[in-house]
Amino acid sequence: MSGEIEIADAAALHCVLEPHDWAFDRLRGAEIDAHWAARRALAPSLYDGPVLLAHGVSRGENGTLGVKFFATRFSRFLAWRDFGFPGGGVHNCFSMPALRSSDGAFLLGEMGADHSAPGAIYFPAGTPDPSDLRDGIVDLEANLLRELEEETGIAAHEVRLSPEWTIVFAGPRVACMRIAQSSLSAAALEERVTAFIAAQSKPELAGVRMAARQADLAEPRMLHFIRRFLEPLLPT
Repeated sequence: MSGEIEIADAAALHCVLEPHDWAFDRLRGAEIDAHWAARRALAPSLYDGPVLLAHGVSRGENGTLGVKFFATRFSRFLAWRDFGFPGGGVHNCFSMPALRSSDGAFLLGEMGADHSAPGAIYFPAGTPDPSDLRDGIVDLEANLLRELEEETGIAAHEVRLSPEWTIVFAGPRVACMRIAQSSLSAAALEERVTAFIAAQSKPELAGVRMAARQADLAEPRMLHFIRRFLEPLLPT
């Protein structure tokens, strides 16, 4: 995506669930339903399940990122995204594990044909949903580790998470990232995840891409904010 991108560190996240009257959903329901029907015709496996978007994102003086989430449905989120994020005050806030090999390369996934963003290349990720709630708190670390295992087969005990979050503000997107350090080499990590994908009947990923040097960031299907995150972390 285009637009200004800001990258900041956060020592912790404080994410809560609160009601929100989303005007986009309330006023454009017929358009949203028609769009959903058209998207389902192209990708019947899309599921209109509950998801969480943010109606408030704030940065505290103590280094904590505060996020106020509200519940909606995937069809509403997808239309909002595909229509160009109309309206203000709402963000797509999500977590991402930046899976790094022992020799410094990062593993990214290529989204499959049945995905809502087919062919796009970025870190494993998924929009938060009610399964990430813990006593009213949205647990983005649990979401991050769940998406990592579901999409790559790499379990939580196989990685070491960086202590701080890196927050990438990219317009309506707020990506909450942590480096997930693997003990496997780039070659071994790619082989492991590729085998996991091949063994799935309905894998979320079509394949993986390794980014070891800045030249690897030239891939045009890589999301722009992912490229910006990786630029200072990779050698020329």
